[in-house]
Parts: sequence; C-alpha cells; structure tokens
Amino acid sequence: MSTAVLLDELAADRAEEGVPAARLKEWAAVGRRELRRAGLLRGAAQLGTVIWAGGLSWGAERGLSALHGAPVSAVLPPALLIAAGVALRAVLLAAGDAAAARGARTVRESLRGRLIETALPARGPARTDLDDVALVQAVDGEVGQLTDWLTDYLPARTTMLLGSGLTLAAIASRSWFVALLVLAATPLLPANLKVIGLGTQTAVRAQLTAIRAHQARLLDHLRGLPTLVGLGAHDQAAGSLSRHDREVAGRTEKVLRIAFLSTAWVELLITGTLAVVATYCGLVLLDYLDLPVVPDHMSLSAALFVLVLVPAYFAPARDLAVGYHARARATAAAGLLAQVLDAYREAVVPPARHARRAAAPPGVRLEAVTVHHPGREAPALERVSVHLAPGRCLAVTGASGAGKSTLLAVAAGLYAPHGGRPLHLLDGRPVPADPCRVAWVGQPAHLLPGTLRENLLLARPAANDHDLLDAVASLGFEDLLAALPQGLDTPLGERGTGLSSGQSQQLALIRALLRDAPLLCLDEPTAHLDPEAEQHVLSALRTLTRDRTVLLATHSPALLPLADHVITLDHGTAR
Repeated sequence: MSTAVLLDELAADRAEEGVPAARLKEWAAVGRRELRRAGLLRGAAQLGTVIWAGGLSWGAERGLSALHGAPVSAVLPPALLIAAGVALRAVLLAAGDAAAARGARTVRESLRGRLIETALPARGPARTDLDDVALVQAVDGEVGQLTDWLTDYLPARTTMLLGSGLTLAAIASRSWFVALLVLAATPLLPANLKVIGLGTQTAVRAQLTAIRAHQARLLDHLRGLPTLVGLGAHDQAAGSLSRHDREVAGRTEKVLRIAFLSTAWVELLITGTLAVVATYCGLVLLDYLDLPVVPDHMSLSAALFVLVLVPAYFAPARDLAVGYHARARATAAAGLLAQVLDAYREAVVPPARHARRAAAPPGVRLEAVTVHHPGREAPALERVSVHLAPGRCLAVTGASGAGKSTLLAVAAGLYAPHGGRPLHLLDGRPVPADPCRVAWVGQPAHLLPGTLRENLLLARPAANDHDLLDAVASLGFEDLLAALPQGLDTPLGERGTGLSSGQSQQLALIRALLRDAPLLCLDEPTAHLDPEAEQHVLSALRTLTRDRTVLLATHSPALLPLADHVITLDHGTAR
C-alpha cells in the first residue's frame, strides 16, 4: 500500500470521529480509576528499568576492573542490583496489568448491561430497528473490540508521561546531551501516532460493518437451510457466503496493511534516534569528537547506561502506538454500538418488577395504532383502535402475518408504535402501556437451559417450592411433575429440550400464574398442540384468565368461547 492510499484513508470520514470518541469517554468513566492506576503502575515500572540499567553499567565497569586484578566478587553487588530492578519492574507491571484488566472488565460489564437493558422489552416500548444479529454482535464482538483500547491505550498515556519522564531524568543524570537528543526526537511522536489512529479507523469501521452483515447472512442461511436444500439452492447459497467471506477477509487484510505501514513510522523514528545516540557515544568513547559545546568525554559505564535507557524511554511510546491501533478499532466499534443503543428508545416507565397483582385489572385502549416493520412496505398495523374494559377478554383472529402478535406486543407496552397511542386504564385513568402489568404466554414457550424450578422462578424469584407446587395444582398440571423423573429438579436443555410441546406450554402457563399480573397476553397458546393437549391447556386457561384482563391471539376456534369480544385482523386492519 502506498503513502497516497494511507493519506486517502486519513481524509475519509474525519468529521465523524468526534461523536464515537465522546461515547467512548463516557463509557470508560466507570473504570477510569483502575485504568489510571494501571498507567501509574506501568509508568513506575520504568524505575525498575533504570535500576537494572544502572546495575548493568556498574557491573560492566567492575567487570573490566576484575580483568586487571580486582576480585570477581566485586560484580556481586551490581548483579544483585540488576536482580532487584528486574523484580521491581515485573511486580509493578503485573500489578498494572491486573488493574487494567479490572478496569476493562468493569467497563465491558457496564456496557453489556446497558445494551441488554435497552434491548430488553421489559424496559418498556422499544423500537427494534436492528435485528438480533446486530445486538448479539454488539454485546459479544464489538464490546470486546474495546478491550485493547481500555487496557493499552488509556493507561499508556499516563505511562508515557510518568515512565518516559523518569527515564529521561535518569539519562540526563549521566549525559545531558543525550537527553537533549532524545527530547528533540519526542515531538515527532504525536504526529506519527495520529497517523496511526486515523489511518486505521475508516478501514476498521468498514471491516466491522462487513463482519456484522456477514454474520446476519450466515444466520439467515442457517435458519433457512432446509428450504434451501429442498429447493436445490444450497450450492448457490454457499457460493454467496463464500463471496461475502472473501470480502470480509479482504477488509481485514486492508486493516493489517494500514496498521503495519503506520507503525513502521514509529519504529523508524525510534531506530533512527537510537542510531544517532549510539554513534555519538561511539565517537566520544573513541575520542573522535571535537565540537564546540558538545561534550567530548563519557565513561563506558555512562555510555552503556544511556544506550540501554534510550529504547526504554521510547517503550511507552511504542505501547501507545499499539494503543492507537486499539483506539481506531474501539472508535469504529463505538459507532456501531451507538447505533444499537440509540435504536432502542428509552422508556418512560420503570424497569420490570415482580409485583403482585393489583386489586382491579386494567383496561386497554389502542388509539389509531400504526406499526411499520423494517424491510416491509405494508404496515403490520394500520390505524387499529381497540377498547377493552377491565376484566374482559379480547380474542384477535386472522391469518398468519395479519398482525396479531404485533397488536398484543403494542397493547402490552413491549413495542412502541410508529403512530397512535397504547394506553392502560387504571380506575378509568389512562396511563402509558407498561409491561410491568403484563404476563405473556407466547408460542413457542421460551425455556432456558437449567432446571424446571429455575425456569419457574423467572416469574417470581422469591417463590418457594410450596408456591411452585401450588401454582401447578391450581392449573391442574399435577401430571406434568408426575411424568418428570426429578420433578422440579428436572434439567431442561436449550429451548426446553427434554419436554414435549404440550409440557413446555404448561410450564409457560404456570409461569404466567406465578407472575400474577393483572393483564394477560396469550399469543397462540395452543399452537402445535394435539387435541388432547389443547383441551388440557384450555382447562387451565379458564382458571388463569379469571379476574384478569386478557388479550388472546389465536387461530383455534376452541379458544373463542373464552372471549367477550372478537376482532379479526386482515393485512394490519381491524374488522
């Protein structure tokens, strides 16, 4: 890659750097104390380098004396000094690395918590403008891109000020002229470091965006694999994925080329400065230098001391250069993370809580609600209005894709409409729809890996085994526990592996009862059940819907007798 290409990369998207950088600063605030401590400890570790460099130069001087008759034991004190310096440096660096790891972990955990909290619908209405892949990539991959920036770049600035300052003072104590040479080369570093950061940022942003898009395509192809095989299109799909994979590889290669090229400038500067200092020391030791003002005398001990410390002086700068690469990756990742955070509106309602049911169930009112799903031209709901009195049951029917689940999500406060208002009526007073008042039973039932007890306690963490067994008995599901060999301790696999679809749905209904919310949303609660299991669930629903306001989306005629009112959705409109 030529320098012109690098300059083109520097010019691209320069104006966009400020916002991600501000977000990074905001996110790093929670771990700043530990990160600052890491920088101080790493900077102080340069004192160990000064000590062992002093021991090395002292040992060389005594070693030369031993060649002229001095006892060999004379090199023992310098050897001990070298060992002490190495040990001090190792201890301080280990402590600094541990502090940096703690600070980075704090920041990552805080940011992942914010991502999950803003994405969870339990926080209230949220716009899901990004797909699941974007959220998972943000939580797992893009937050991880901040690690090197946190552990390398942020502490490195403090390390450079403290560590390089200590090293420069030590060099000046033996040769002020060498210290002046080193200091003269220092102003060239910031410009080179800026080149590194800007040179990689645009390429890394494009790389991370390509990775996210590639993962989305891969997930879509895996989900639709049976269909692709059935249509004989699997080879074409594999070829498409291969092309996108090569694109990601090409962008990664581009990032590496820019990084290596930009880092070469720093290495060239450090090597050139060390060559100048080594040349000066050699000329002085050989007594070949005779210039005004320039010192023309230096002992071998002093020359060895400063030659060892010049690379040590630039070591924090080299670490900062590595940190600038990490900063570019973090800045690019921050732009993508901000998209995820900003795609979900902050709710005005408090976070979900496991409160007991209020004395009276709420009413539900939807006022001309309109919802548009991303990527679809036709609205999922178009100016749908509903008024459901407290304690009543509304059944929503219609063909698949008509908008039944969307209507329930809006009424529950789990999804913010693009037009209109979803309201809950408390004692006749309209308030914004709040998922804290809702128990949701969907299809399929979402069960997590763990025991049956742990899945039930998601609805009421404070419940004991007596509460759980009482809920099971209230819905007439005693045969569920009887059929499981370990009862409440029965382990469940991913998505409830180990249970039949009917048993999974029974668990979902038990959780809804434990939740004890005044508003119950049932999204196809008997879908994919055989007639016998459907009748079993229907009997439990009669108990569960008592004294609650109920929204029921269903295809099954057997559930319609539960409803006080029925509406039919057709392409997003109610009739």
